[in-house]
Formats: sequence, C-alpha cells, structure tokens
Amino acid sequence: MRYAIYFTPEHDDPLCRIAAGWLGRDAFGGAVTAAKPFGTLSAAEVAFHTAAARRYGFHATLKAPFRLADGMTEAALIDAIDAFANATVPFDIPRLKLAQIDGFFALVPAEPLPELDRFAGDVVTAFEPFRAPLSDAEMARRNPDALSPRECRNLSQWGYPYVFDTFRFHMTLTGRIAAEEAQRVRAAIEECLGDTLDKPVPVDGLALFVEPSPGAPFEVRTYRALGKQAERKTA
Repeated sequence: MRYAIYFTPEHDDPLCRIAAGWLGRDAFGGAVTAAKPFGTLSAAEVAFHTAAARRYGFHATLKAPFRLADGMTEAALIDAIDAFANATVPFDIPRLKLAQIDGFFALVPAEPLPELDRFAGDVVTAFEPFRAPLSDAEMARRNPDALSPRECRNLSQWGYPYVFDTFRFHMTLTGRIAAEEAQRVRAAIEECLGDTLDKPVPVDGLALFVEPSPGAPFEVRTYRALGKQAERKTA
C-alpha cells in the first residue's frame, strides 16, 4: 500500500466535478463514469488520452506516493495531516491555465505564486518522517539517468525529483499527447472546462490519497480543510 499527499479541490467544487467527469473517475469514492465526446474527440479518444491520469485522480502532487516507514501507521499519518492542516492558513491561486508539460496537458498557475511553492515545500518536509526509503526498483522506475543532478539529489533525499526549486504545481488531465493531436486535445479540454478557470482556485484543503495495491487506482482516504477548527472529511 502506498500513500500520497495531494492538493485537490473539495468534492463539491465545480472544478473537481468537471475534472472528474473529464477523467472518467472520481477519486472521492472511486466512482467510474463513461467517457463523453468533447470538441472533435470521440468518447473513445477521450478515454484513451485520459487513461494514464485517470488512475491517479484529479490532483496536484505535494508529497509523491510513498510507503510508510517502519513504525509508522495510517492513523498517525492522518493525525499529522490534521495537525498540519489546522496550522495552515488557506489561500487562493488567482488563476489556473491549461498548459502542456513534457507532452501532457495539465492545469498550472497562470503566474508564479511563491506562497504555493512554500506550501508545497512545507508538505514535503513535514511528512518526510512517514516515508520509507525508496527501493532500488522504485529508484529505477524514476529513470535517474534522465534527471538533472539536482533532481537526482531530490529523488535520493526526498523520494521525488520535483520538490523545492524544481517543483512545478500541475493538475494532470492527460497522458503524453503527440504534437499532431495537441490542438484537438486542447480544444476538447477547453470545451469541457468552459468558464471554470475564470475564478480563483482556493487552496483550502489537503487530501491523503491511497493506492491499496500496486497499480490500483488512487482514492481519497481523507480530506482535511485548512485552517483552525476546520473539520475532517473522510471519503
């Protein structure tokens, strides 16, 4: 079993609902829905292009998937998330935009947001005691030969190459898209999203996702609103 600490909007947020519909799976509870056609993409094409992202659910990675360290328990991890969330002040991403990163489409901040980067870094360090070291096989799956020296150090020290100064907040919507298909896929996503990105996105919660077994879809185990006295929501 692996855990991950992600940002996702709360379940009833319009962006969360629309993204779950696009991906064909709701990480809150794991309900699967049939793909729908958008733009010039057929339902089958949408299902194909979202297959890789569907397993993880709509999210932005803060603490990448990890196995629990020896002596740590899920209950202790949830308690730590409660404490962290209680002490963290929520804030807004003024605007997200659709972008293509390394071939896949994702939602990213329209402008740099140091507050968001600090928040992500705080999550990485706060929950490091819960992370078991990567196995040799897990290290190899990250293809360290393709990483920069800094990314390799991050992978070795923190279990993920893209933390701190290499962090890029992104909410993945597709797998890698060939250049000749990119415009069609972009238009389909834009049609699906409609005017959802016209509003700020509150960063007001923290979600613990779980992968029950290797290769299984990730699901929200617990969602905790940020801010003192906020209540935990468990899927």
